[in-house]
Amino acid sequence: MAQMQIVALGDSLTQGYGLPQGEGFVPQLQNWLTAQGHDVEVINAGVSGDTTAGGLSRIDWTLTPEVDAVIVALGGNDLLRGIPPATSRANLDAILQTITARDLPVLLVGLPAPNNYGPAFKAEFDAIYPELAATYDTGLVPDFLGPIADAAEADRQQALADLMQADGIHPNAQGVALMVAAIGPEVTALIARAAEDTP
Repeated sequence: MAQMQIVALGDSLTQGYGLPQGEGFVPQLQNWLTAQGHDVEVINAGVSGDTTAGGLSRIDWTLTPEVDAVIVALGGNDLLRGIPPATSRANLDAILQTITARDLPVLLVGLPAPNNYGPAFKAEFDAIYPELAATYDTGLVPDFLGPIADAAEADRQQALADLMQADGIHPNAQGVALMVAAIGPEVTALIARAAEDTP
């Protein structure tokens, strides 16, 4: 069987913003999967600053015939810009429509909205990922940065210093390692689904 190819469609968190080559999310995930014995290639389709609209605009040409499965990790920049949740939902919906039309399994990766936009915005945005995951029968990781938030519960300042870059938005290599360890089993499940679909 040929090597499996997984595309990670995302923004700066996927792309590896501010990190040396080899320390970003995709190379660390690649190493984790290889260490688990998986013969897969993870393609970095992360673009810093990309919104869900940006992801939608490039999904067609990202899905080359070699792609066997897709990780979709978009929405963080929509939050930073305060884009209406209905717009983010429509874009993610269209992305998932495009992927599932090609019979490719998906792992949908979300982020919770901050509280500063108010409870109505937060409730509407936070519902997007679980509801779309149910609609399209995808895998789901509700909070990409969750492992860092969990580590920060005991001592937030120390965890931010240890796990985040100076901007306080992007994880450092150590923070990425926590994210990869948390998401790895979900990607393993994605690989299993892709293997079932492969003739």
